[in-house]
Amino acid sequence: MAEVLFYHLTESTLEEALPGLLERSVDRGWRVVVQTGTEERRDALDQHLWVYRDDGFLAHATDREPYPAEQPILLTTGEMNPNTAQIRFLVDGATPPDLSGYDRAVFLFDGHDAGQVEAARGHWKDMKGAGHTVTYWQQTADRRWERKA
Repeated sequence: MAEVLFYHLTESTLEEALPGLLERSVDRGWRVVVQTGTEERRDALDQHLWVYRDDGFLAHATDREPYPAEQPILLTTGEMNPNTAQIRFLVDGATPPDLSGYDRAVFLFDGHDAGQVEAARGHWKDMKGAGHTVTYWQQTADRRWERKA
């Protein structure tokens, strides 16, 4: 069973929070899949990860490019795991696939979007019901993560 973390964005946007979480995942030696709810969001994150910081970038590709199995970070709208990722990020209302094959899954949701908050509540219940270890993290005023449950 996967360790499933729910990250409640209250002080920053997805574009501000996601790169740091991806960097930490890659630093651990994990391959990553980021599943978005739409192709438009996938493509926007693709562009953002190349330029989000002046002194670096995150090597990645999207699921429409060749050689997905070789990518350290793969952005997708689908449920597959072509790069054999150990961690899956679900953003922008993405519907999770079976997560039992992952070490960790992370739901990132915008606390200012009632639809995303409600969906996260549903996913929380589903993940607990499936037997995953589930934790809830919320941003503090200084944009750090504080475990709430």
